[in-house]
Amino acid sequence: MALDRRKFLKKSAATGAGVALAGAAAAPAAHAAEASTDSAAAHGPGRHPKRYSLTVMGTTDLHGHVFNWDYFKDAEYADKAGNAQGLARISTLVNQVREEKGRRNTLLLDAGDTIQGTPLTYYYAKVDPITATGGPVHPMAQAMNAIGYDAAALGNHEFNYGIETLRKFEQQCDFPLLGANALDAKTQRPAFAPYFIKEFRPHGAPPVKVAVLGLTNPGIAIWDKAYVQGKLTFPGLEEQAAKWVPKLRSMGADVVIVSAHSGTSGQSSYGDQLPYVEDAAANVARQVPGIDAILVGHAHLEIPELKVVNEETGKTVVLSEPLCFAERLSLFDIELVFVKGRWEVESVAASLRNSNSVADDPAITKLLDDEHEKVVAYVNQVVGRATQTLTTVEARYKDAPIIDLITKVQEDVVKAALAGTEYASLPVIAQASPFSRTSEIPAGDVTIRDLSGLYVYDNTLVAKLMTGAQVRAYLEYSAGYYVQTAADAAVDVDKLTNAGGRPDYNYDYVSGLRYDIDVAQPVGSRIRNLTFGGAALDDAQQFVLAVNNYRANGGGAFPFVASAKELWSESTEIRTRIAEWVTAKGELDPKDFASVDWRLTRNGTPVF
Repeated sequence: MALDRRKFLKKSAATGAGVALAGAAAAPAAHAAEASTDSAAAHGPGRHPKRYSLTVMGTTDLHGHVFNWDYFKDAEYADKAGNAQGLARISTLVNQVREEKGRRNTLLLDAGDTIQGTPLTYYYAKVDPITATGGPVHPMAQAMNAIGYDAAALGNHEFNYGIETLRKFEQQCDFPLLGANALDAKTQRPAFAPYFIKEFRPHGAPPVKVAVLGLTNPGIAIWDKAYVQGKLTFPGLEEQAAKWVPKLRSMGADVVIVSAHSGTSGQSSYGDQLPYVEDAAANVARQVPGIDAILVGHAHLEIPELKVVNEETGKTVVLSEPLCFAERLSLFDIELVFVKGRWEVESVAASLRNSNSVADDPAITKLLDDEHEKVVAYVNQVVGRATQTLTTVEARYKDAPIIDLITKVQEDVVKAALAGTEYASLPVIAQASPFSRTSEIPAGDVTIRDLSGLYVYDNTLVAKLMTGAQVRAYLEYSAGYYVQTAADAAVDVDKLTNAGGRPDYNYDYVSGLRYDIDVAQPVGSRIRNLTFGGAALDDAQQFVLAVNNYRANGGGAFPFVASAKELWSESTEIRTRIAEWVTAKGELDPKDFASVDWRLTRNGTPVF
């Protein structure tokens, strides 16, 4: 029985996010071949048991990387570790594995975050959108179709451009997008295919039925609330795996693989705002019996092999996470033996292959060279001139003018949006994070790629109503980014930040105020000399906080902001607003946007 995927997608298109599957019996199941061998003949008395070797390959967090190219630097991608990126490299690795193992003995999966992350994906979502009448086929769909992916889990970033774009991408893919825990908000049934089943036919033995369960991240409900609220819900990975894995086994699955857009730490960046764990892949392995292997995504980590013992069965589940951006390919080598009339998994071993060990597949290069060149031309458009070089190199620990550019643009946009409203008289302050440690706007011509490199995410702008007391708490929370450093200790800037593993994008500047961050003090007691308009901050004062939608919806678990009253929001990316601001000015001069609002101190003495 073949997966009637086109019929499923037609139904999806007709009903949008509300498409539902009528229980397990109606869920899509793909079968590569039907059984033709009598299982009784496979293993008789005195004969060696039949064996079969299956290799499952996996990528994750591709984020629009087709080629080994840095659109922000207009050059081949390079880093200190010598990594290479892109699906063109992955294609070469996949071809090698298929040659080694036999294509009929392999499966190729992805664990999500595919259509957002580079100017390439932005271009085909916003500039030349795939949703337009007669629009293009998404480059990621083209590449993944050509490589021959079997299935992919939904990532949270799949929802960044709205459900219409995601559905169009789904329609363009020759493989299913899986999300067993992406449910229709009204029916509570899966809005996407929950699983995929493929049968393999070992020579002279019964077929091997492999089921792939796709799980996505509950945080979508927070991070893309504007698109999914009232349409989709995202319950926990553990509970949905516990529901679906037994069904897959009852349908005759000999092997169960989970493709999960969820890390292994068991932690959540959104705190207790959701009752579901963000990074739950190891929990799934530990709590849900019947899983053989999990392809892990979301965390952007490199995990060649992680073994987790299931609490109920005592069996080992093997997890692997390939590095993001198509830098690695995970391999699960699965050995099966036919015993007592059924296939059993004898062993699973995971390993990684490195994209830097191979060249681009010329077939992918030829396929997408035109799309690539269009995007290169787009990002190299000149939109203004800078009077001096601006850089983020020190932005993690010094108030850098380049971050002030972001806050100034956000302040101006929100002030204009609230003009004529009852909130127009309130002071507007703004947050921004040092997203990149290497962004640079050079003196002279400023291009779209220079500005895109400064703001690498497709965030949009929101205006929230906050009190002085709430802003103070917000700043205290942000200051937890710094490692407590005694007044007499040597300062190593490489060890000063990212306390507790907090990423740079979860540290915020806030403009329009003046304050010190005393890193000699414990977390919660670091904000000193906090003033507004030259006077000590009044806790009752009301402010409008211009904030990105990730933070506004609870990303990073900053206090008060998610529950604060929303005064205004828009769908235009902050990156686009920055380009518009620079284009209108014509000249990028720090005197128009830069100010020293904060500094690091130790017991009142400046660190720098």
